Amino acid sequence: MIDEHRGALMPMSEATVKVKVGDRVEHTAASGNGPVNALDNALRRALQRFYPSLAEMHLVDYKVRVITSNLSGSASLVRVLIRSGDPDAQWGTVGVSANIVEASWRALVDSVEYKLARDGVAPILGEQDDASASRPSESQSESAGASLKEAIS
Repeated sequence: MIDEHRGALMPMSEATVKVKVGDRVEHTAASGNGPVNALDNALRRALQRFYPSLAEMHLVDYKVRVITSNLSGSASLVRVLIRSGDPDAQWGTVGVSANIVEASWRALVDSVEYKLARDGVAPILGEQDDASASRPSESQSESAGASLKEAIS
């Protein structure tokens, strides 16, 4: 994550993500008008060639709340609430961490996973994943979410 401040202009942020989808590693960067927007753009840019339906997804709302606990001030936990949508629906996801960027990342990843599971998109499996793909106890959407979570982590 890089933030660039350019005098009176709005600061620009750049995020770099590296994800593994199947046997392919996608390493990309994107900019945005804040770190969360840059992360969202980079994540979707890295995944869109594998999951084209992500192109219709967008961030609708973003909220941060401090969680009341024994920690105080800048050491507090934060809860990030993200509302995302596509032409057919809107959904919400949550991320929690002491690090606001990490909490935002968790909520963004969950939002992408939800979109793919909702669309019934099958995960792209690598050679090492092929054996686990035939497990009869997992539904397609559960394995899609698990594979994406492993790929993005």
